[in-house]
Amino acid sequence: MNKLYPSAEAALDGLLRDGLLIAAGGFGLCGIPERLLDAVRDSGVKDLTFASNNAGIDNEGIGKLLRTRQVKKMISSYVGENKEFERQFLSGELEVEFSPQGTLAERMRAGGAGIPGFYTKTGVGTQVAEGKPTMDFDGQEYVLERGIFADLSLVKAWKADESGNVVFRKTARNFNVPAATCGKVCIVEVEEIVPTGSLDPDHIHLPGVYVQRLVLGAPYDKKIEFTTTRERETA
Repeated sequence: MNKLYPSAEAALDGLLRDGLLIAAGGFGLCGIPERLLDAVRDSGVKDLTFASNNAGIDNEGIGKLLRTRQVKKMISSYVGENKEFERQFLSGELEVEFSPQGTLAERMRAGGAGIPGFYTKTGVGTQVAEGKPTMDFDGQEYVLERGIFADLSLVKAWKADESGNVVFRKTARNFNVPAATCGKVCIVEVEEIVPTGSLDPDHIHLPGVYVQRLVLGAPYDKKIEFTTTRERETA
C-alpha cells in the first residue's frame, strides 16, 4: 500500500467535505500540521469542527481558517493567544467547547482506543462539568467525558518511513500522537521520509497502522510565538 502523496492537496483528495470533525495535533505553533491546514483552507470547505489544544495564533495554524470563517466549532483547552478566536467567541460567531488539556488528550486517546467515555475528577464542580453525568466512586465525584472520534486526523512529525511509522521530535510530539489515533483517516506531514526499515523500532512513537497517508512538508520556516530577549549587560 503506497502511503506517499506528492502534496498536502493530493493527500486530502477525496476526504474533505463540509461539517467534518478534524483532530489536529500541535501546541501553539509547535508541531502543527501547517501544510495540511493551508490545504484545508484553500479547499473552501466550511462548518468544520476542530479538536485541537488551541487554534494557533492570528493567521497561523487553525487561525487561518478562523479568518476565512470555515470553522464552526472549536474543542480546545487554550485560546489565549488568538484575538480572532476571542472576537468570534465573544460575538457568538464561534461555538467553543472548553476541555482541560489532560482531559482533551485523554478524550483523543480514548477515541483512538475505541473507548466512548471515561470518568475523571478534573472539572468536577466547575463549568466544565455542567450538563455532564457524574458518578460516585469510593466517595469521590467524577464527571463523564466522551471520547473523540474524528472524521480526519491531521498531524505533523519529524520523520517517517515509507510504511508510515512516525517519529516526533521532542515537545512537538505533544497532542500529535493522541490526535493521530482518533481519526478514521490519519494524514501525517513530515520533515523527512526514509526507507522502510531505516527507523529503530524502539524509537517509533506512532506505528504505521494508524497512518493512511503521508506527505513531505519540508522545508519549514520555524515560527516563534513570542520572541523574548534579555538586554545586553553593559561592560
